[in-house]
Amino acid sequence: MTTSATHSHPLYTEAIETLRKLLAEARAAGDPEPTAMNLATVSADGRVSSRIVLLKHLDQDGLQFFTNYESDKAEQLAAHAQVAVAFHWKTLRDQVQVRVEGRVEKLDTASSDAYFSSRPRMSQIGAWASLQSRELPAREVFDARVAEFEQRFEGADVPRPPNWGGYRLRPDLFEFWYGANFRLHDRQRYELDDGVWNRRLLFP
Repeated sequence: MTTSATHSHPLYTEAIETLRKLLAEARAAGDPEPTAMNLATVSADGRVSSRIVLLKHLDQDGLQFFTNYESDKAEQLAAHAQVAVAFHWKTLRDQVQVRVEGRVEKLDTASSDAYFSSRPRMSQIGAWASLQSRELPAREVFDARVAEFEQRFEGADVPRPPNWGGYRLRPDLFEFWYGANFRLHDRQRYELDDGVWNRRLLFP
């Protein structure tokens, strides 16, 4: 089954819409960072890493986030495109977790340009100034780089650095975990199996 076919399947659409509604609920519940998600990646030698990134867009094609393409994270994504993300909203209901797994791909330049242009100016400057994941001799070195790029782009729009952009996670698994008293939780899994989406309940 093609990607377009699997992403138009009613169960896939149901999972995407459930995630969308939970994100809206988390915002309404006052979660301080409702789009924060833990992204787990694997290096070429099998070492697992995780960190918090922000979900910047959700649609029928998947989840989007942005980063420096020369970071450790990007190197790991190039080595192993299969990743997992997890959301956890403590303020929502009796706590809710969502896990999403799938493969990532780089966004096209137009999509990365469009998002970068919407960022605050100092965030744009920071994307140029930061040699993400590289050793920093002293904080003053970073501050000097920020000042350098502020001066370079003074009075002009800040273009997107060529080594900075977005990724799309195309899901092949969703798991929704709804907290309950006495650890009698509710777990619902949507999973792509041999080109067909299935939904099942899991013991907590």
